[in-house]
Amino acid sequence: MTDDRLVTNAHVVPASTRGGWASFPDGREFRFSVVGRDRFSDLAVISIDGSDLHPAQLGDASTLQVGQLVVAIGNPHGFAGSVTAGVVSAVGRSLPARAGGMLRMIDNVIQTDATLNPGNSGGALATSDGRVVGINTALAGMGLGLAVPINDHTRGLIATLMREGRVRRAYIGVGAAPRPLPPKAVAALGRSAGIELIDVAAGSPAGVAGLRPEDIVVALNGRPIESVEELQRQLSAEAIGTAQSLTVLRAGTLMELEVHPSELAA
Repeated sequence: MTDDRLVTNAHVVPASTRGGWASFPDGREFRFSVVGRDRFSDLAVISIDGSDLHPAQLGDASTLQVGQLVVAIGNPHGFAGSVTAGVVSAVGRSLPARAGGMLRMIDNVIQTDATLNPGNSGGALATSDGRVVGINTALAGMGLGLAVPINDHTRGLIATLMREGRVRRAYIGVGAAPRPLPPKAVAALGRSAGIELIDVAAGSPAGVAGLRPEDIVVALNGRPIESVEELQRQLSAEAIGTAQSLTVLRAGTLMELEVHPSELAA
């Protein structure tokens, strides 16, 4: 017997689940155990105690083109091993993920018109040459399916789940949305957008640092911030407990504030 790892969605592996049985289209069943799960990326890794299993070849979702043929594999409504075909409808979508009362965005989600139904979650989204480029995660409407991408970022998350069983992230305690910058700031910074703070949690690292609603964050440690996703991406495990310099625009004035992120509890 060998110890094989499978990638699936976190939402199909409940937190209380330590293991169970995995069924395969050829009728075989193997016991599995949970290696790691991360609700903020909706990814999970399980370990199968099986034999004669053939690994999938992973592709790179960053190379996908709108209109490219893809196939979705899963068990819609319990019909095991079903395959549907479609095209990549859009790339670079964002999908909200909640855990422990917190909300984060899953970046660069793939949108496809390959038919997805309940039971497709955790299945592969593959290109016509059989390379897995996404994990089917949500049905947003008729003809609108979403998949977590397989790219350099998610490969890193999967490796972390395999190694540590969880993904650590920094938390500062803000809610934000994209915001165009006023002309003077555009001229000073050479870019057109930042993110406006909609909410600053009381007692959070951001609140302690003096951040306020309506502040516009334009940089973190000198690196431009133009979207919520960019801020989240920079608030990795390395930022936990270390001083981070936020450049904000407040009432037309650029200022620097130092924030010390805590660890985001998932």
